[in-house]
Amino acid sequence: SPTTVEVPRLRTGPQTMIPPTVRKHFNIAGPCMADIHYMLPPERRLSELESLIESRQYFVLHAPRQTGKTTGMLALCHRLNAEGKYAALYVNVETAQPAGSDVAVAMPSILHALRWEADRLLRPDMQPPSPDPSLPPADVLKAVLSAWAGNCPCPTVLFIDEIDALRDDTLLSVLRQLRSGYVDRPHGFPLSVCLIGLRDIRDYKVRIRPDSESLGTASPFNVITESLMLRNFGADEVAELYLQHTAET
Repeated sequence: SPTTVEVPRLRTGPQTMIPPTVRKHFNIAGPCMADIHYMLPPERRLSELESLIESRQYFVLHAPRQTGKTTGMLALCHRLNAEGKYAALYVNVETAQPAGSDVAVAMPSILHALRWEADRLLRPDMQPPSPDPSLPPADVLKAVLSAWAGNCPCPTVLFIDEIDALRDDTLLSVLRQLRSGYVDRPHGFPLSVCLIGLRDIRDYKVRIRPDSESLGTASPFNVITESLMLRNFGADEVAELYLQHTAET
């Protein structure tokens, strides 16, 4: 009789799960994602920013929560990187808020957030270096940003979100290190920096210290040239957004 050959059964790994189709919805929690949220082109309300970047400006963008700041800045950051003209890095510094005014505790958290986002957004030759542990907290952020701008093959742009989550000496330290490096741009410091928050950071010059104490300057960040407030949607844009839902349903 013919010989029976037993073919070994192939062992298969975990099956790739195909995510179910998700109906889009209106987002009121965190940045929008085009595949699951109804949304308009996020850079539409940020048309002024690119000219400020090209002009090597440092500026502020502020607006209330859930108005599209982070969504817009991330979209702009991704586009700038895709075009290859700049190395654009977005970082959220809210994780340093629990440190309060303790700069020695807050600064490592800020630098870790910077490193995390750089790994996600930039290719290796465009990423900032690791911080020098021998440097004091009051200088280490400036040193990292300076080395980043000096070694990167294209001009660097930095978006710092939740800047007003920082408090007291921590906020002052970050702002002063940015201001100190401002004169070295674009080859020795980021070409352009945008500070993003709920309020205009210039309003904090009174809140950071009592009136009886001096900051030693009119403002801790007096190199900014523009303070922009993210505009609301117009009536036509609201209609456009709702019509996305109408068309789908």
